Amino acid sequence: MILFLAGTSDARALAVRLQNNGYSLLATVVTQSAADSLAEENIPHHIGRLTAEEMQSLCKQNSCTCILDASHPFAEEASKQSMAAAQALNIPYIRFERKQEHYQHSLITEVDSYQQAAQLALQKGGTIMLTTGSKTLKTFTDVLHGQEGIRVIARMLPNIENMEKCQELGIAQRDIVAIQGPFTKELNTALYKQYGVTVMITKESGKVGSVDEKIDAALECGIEIILIKRPQIKYGQQYETFEEVEEALKQLGGI
Repeated sequence: MILFLAGTSDARALAVRLQNNGYSLLATVVTQSAADSLAEENIPHHIGRLTAEEMQSLCKQNSCTCILDASHPFAEEASKQSMAAAQALNIPYIRFERKQEHYQHSLITEVDSYQQAAQLALQKGGTIMLTTGSKTLKTFTDVLHGQEGIRVIARMLPNIENMEKCQELGIAQRDIVAIQGPFTKELNTALYKQYGVTVMITKESGKVGSVDEKIDAALECGIEIILIKRPQIKYGQQYETFEEVEEALKQLGGI
């Protein structure tokens, strides 16, 4: 049995492929939406964030002999917890992460953290569209909210928790774009123009995360981009393709 950290579209596709090829999985996800997606494929799953100790307990209960971390490239804490769990249990840890992209353009500025992105956006001012999700929304509102000459547009998933968070942080309804992707380049362009965006903040999540469509549309509109680089984590066994993951599992044998 493999404890499989999922939650993204490519993680779901990998889980389906592995199950179809005879591997037994127990997937862990954070949202009900991700759980529903796995349920459609009859993949056993657990909902909720897990500490290393909770992962250990789950592995013991289900006789897991490997942890496969296919969580989002920015799910830094989930990866750290799963590595700690694997080490404590003395079982293999494998990391699948979508290929990293590299962007170079005069309108693109790379930063190392959300805090740096917020400070840079403060310097630039104007109408700033956040496409970084709700988890770090407070990092930006703490710096940008109420500043003269700055309007923050929060683009995020349309769930109740996100709307409640926006209300708590004082983000007006007119400044919320509640919508679920994937987004085409054309839709991104339309949203930028609708809100008069001058700065767009995004994460380097890879092609599967539709970052290219966001960036290409912004560049064509002459919009400045603040790009948050991925966390630098030493994973050990790390792979970018499904084929590499399967080969690694075969090498382990008996999983």
